This record gives sequence, C-alpha cells and structure tokens, in this order.
Amino acid sequence: MQKLNPIEFVRSSFKSLDGDAIGLAHLPPLSLYIHIPWCVRKCPYCDFNSHEKRGDLGEAQYIDVLVADLSLSLPNIWGRRVQTIFFGGGTPSLFSAASFDRLLSEIRARINLAPDAEITMEANPGTFEAEKFAAYRRIGINRLSIGIQSFNPTHLRALGRIHDDAEARRAIEIAKDNFDNFNLDLMYALPQQSLDEALDDIDTAISFGAPHISAYHLTLEPNTLFYKHPPPLPDHDTSAAMQEAIEARLAEAGYNHYETSAFSKPDRRCKHNLNYWQFGDYLGIGAGAHSKLSFRDRIVREMRFKHPETYMKKIAEGVNTQDKQIVGVRDLPFEFMMNALRLIEGFELRLFAERTGMPINILGAQLKKAEEDQLIHRDAQRIQPTEKGQRFLNDLLEIFLPEN
Repeated sequence: MQKLNPIEFVRSSFKSLDGDAIGLAHLPPLSLYIHIPWCVRKCPYCDFNSHEKRGDLGEAQYIDVLVADLSLSLPNIWGRRVQTIFFGGGTPSLFSAASFDRLLSEIRARINLAPDAEITMEANPGTFEAEKFAAYRRIGINRLSIGIQSFNPTHLRALGRIHDDAEARRAIEIAKDNFDNFNLDLMYALPQQSLDEALDDIDTAISFGAPHISAYHLTLEPNTLFYKHPPPLPDHDTSAAMQEAIEARLAEAGYNHYETSAFSKPDRRCKHNLNYWQFGDYLGIGAGAHSKLSFRDRIVREMRFKHPETYMKKIAEGVNTQDKQIVGVRDLPFEFMMNALRLIEGFELRLFAERTGMPINILGAQLKKAEEDQLIHRDAQRIQPTEKGQRFLNDLLEIFLPEN
C-alpha cells in the first residue's frame, strides 16, 4: 500500500465532525480478550462482571460457547493478526489447563495469532497448585497477573480475599518457578491502612523480583458492597502521600512508571494493556466482554450479554452481541485521550490521526487550555501529561469532553 504524506493523510482521512464517517489508512494492532466470569467469592470492592462459583462450573460447555462466539466474530477481524491474548475474570485460574489447551488450539485454528504473542492469565493466590501452573506454561500461556492486593493479613480480610499472606507468597514462588514474566497486582489506600503498611506491601513485591507491579488506589465503585457500606479509608492527603511514596520506592528499585498504575522492569511492559492505552483494537469474547473494533470507515464498540447463562443461551441462538454502537466522531477525541493520557510518556502526534482518522488540530483550543493549566507538555512530536496532569488526570480529561 502506498504511504501518504501527513498532509495527504489528514485530507483523505478527515471527513466531517457532523457525521460518523471516518477514513483510517491503516487498522491498529488487534488483541483478544477472553472473560471467565466465575470466582470463588465476590470481593466487596469488585465491580467486574464476576459471579460466585456454585457447583460444577461446566468448563467444557463454556469453552464450546467461547469457540462459537469467536467463530461468529470472525467476519469482523478476518485476515488481521492477533498480537496478544488476555484471560480475565472472575478468576480464570479456576479452569483446568486441559480446558485452556483446547481453547487455545481452537483459537489458533481460526485466527492469525502472532508467533510471539503475549498470552496472559489472571490468577488469584487461593487457586495456585504447582503442577496446574506448570501445565499452564506448557500449553503456551506465558504471562501471569496475580491478584495479591496486599501481603498484610488484616487488610486481606478487610478486602474479603480468599487467600492469606502465606498463600500469596507461595503463589509467587510457584509463578517464579514456571514463568519469567509475571505481574503482581497490589492495592493501596485500603481500610485503615497506614503509609508504612502500604510501603511494606510494595517492598515485599520488590523483594520477589517481580518483573511488573501494578499499584491501584482502592476506589468505591457503584454496585459494590463497599459503595453501599463504605469502610474507613485513609483521607485524601494520606492516600496522596502513599501514591508519591510508592512511585518513589519503585523508581529506586529500577521500575519504569509507564502508565498511571503500572510499573515494569526493562522490556516487561504489558503489551496487551499497552494496546488498550494506545487506542488499539480488541475483540472481547465471553460473558460481559467488551470490544473495540476499527474498520476503514468507522470504529465500533460491542458488549456481550453479562450473565453467563444468558450469554450462553444467546450464543446457542447465534447472537453474540447485546449492544453495538458506532463511536461518533465527536466522541473519538475524548475516547482516545482517555486512554493515551494514562501513559506517562504520552503519545506521538501521528498516533492520534492514525487511530481516530482525524487531525490533531481539531483539538487546538482544548490542547491550548491544557497547556495553559500546566497539565500537558507538547512539542512538534509528542503530547505528554505533566506531573500535575498525572496527579489530576480527571481534570485533564475533562477538558476533552465532547461538550468542551
């Protein structure tokens, strides 16, 4: 395909802010997300589409349904290479290695999967068995994301976790024996947590040599038990101090802070999540999964049916989408910024046009205000959130809301 120079690209790709038509010269990278909706117990802070396990999970039936969902989706991604796969939940590690082996075989038979694809599984410490995780590695899963949350037994109980601190440490040792690429998920600003306790969790994670650490601020999300019955949380100043101290401690230990909540050793950034933040495409299959798919003239968002039984029933009827919407061109700039400005390094200017089909100069007024408010730094090549922009990300993103 002949390449266009930047001016020709802008003229050919940008049609109208009054319609939904865009023109993408190239489609972005594509990832596959697979949702396993069951967990042992619903945590009081969790707003994900997860359902407590009751009786037999029916692994074989659910794998059949996932394969059928993927087959129904093939016309939307035909010919495109999938760069990453992510098994999320719920707790995917409740399923056996044999089930994932069959699913991965069915996936490889249907799509063009990159030979070096990053294949990540979320796992919780209460589900770790040494042979089970060795089997996961043998079938091609090459990255784990382990939901530790804390190493403090008091805080684990407050969070409703099914594991204790000893199980958390044992899970990491099993992961280290089988995977050279894994992430530890931690949370801070927990009920009645002190600054020293938050740093103890980070220091423990560092001591295991984790290649990647995610540190999330606990938030009270609607439709959760914590939202209905709020626990005593650290005040704003204390939680802000925790964030600054955690970032400093991880930097001292050689971790690169590359996204709002993500820190990695060299060459250990999460490729799957990076694709989200760079406004790449992803096909989501499984109960409640979401998709963002680009075509030459439009960008589409899809959502699967949330309840597992409803989802499986609909797939059997040949219907895999509960909701499908074209992203309007007035919403595209905000959607792009909502992802890309989470990156500490920001984004190259060309990426905006490549992923939205619109020129960056349509945001001239908003960018000027963000710069005047010292929330971004920009030059001829890149737009990057300042340290203030990182701290007040919601204020920065608000500037790019469609009504603004």
